[in-house]
Amino acid sequence: MGVLGWSLGGILGLELALRDPTRIRGLVLVASAARPVGNHPPIDWQDNLYTGIASLINRVRPSWEWNIETFGRRSLYRYLLQQHNVHAYERLAHEGMSAFLQTSAAANQALNQALATRYNRLADLTLVECPCLMLAGACDRHITATASQETAHHLPQCDWQCYPDTAHLFPWEIPNRVQQDIDRWLEKHPAAIDFTAQAAS
Repeated sequence: MGVLGWSLGGILGLELALRDPTRIRGLVLVASAARPVGNHPPIDWQDNLYTGIASLINRVRPSWEWNIETFGRRSLYRYLLQQHNVHAYERLAHEGMSAFLQTSAAANQALNQALATRYNRLADLTLVECPCLMLAGACDRHITATASQETAHHLPQCDWQCYPDTAHLFPWEIPNRVQQDIDRWLEKHPAAIDFTAQAAS
């Protein structure tokens, strides 16, 4: 089967590929790394306040330019987005807020533990047998593009793409470009989504 993982989901995808290399036929990693490193500045009360206000207003009135300029750019979204455009804020309104609220305590704990213990699987990546695609945002503060590129270089079969002027939520900033690049990669590696091959194995 093929796996696409974003951020912590990419780390989980790598773990799946390492634990059962013959089962995973393709791996797309988005804003992720086998040795995640971030350079996110400290968060203060004003960051949380502006993020809460921006999120609530955006939920009621998605992509309202006044809200984006007044609260969005001053909130924690400034570290998640480089391009504060309509597409990104629509995704935040319809998917981002609900995803955040539905994130389990166990998932948050797993991520925090991985960062605290300096999770590092670089040395094991030679065991990943499937073709991989690594996508990164050049201005990502949560998992830096440098960390993603390091992972890409350690994977035996990995295509690497870094998007300028984007951050951790780059699939929402430039969705068409990301979709095109993933589609092109899948055309090169059709076995990654070949369900008949999976069923026969």
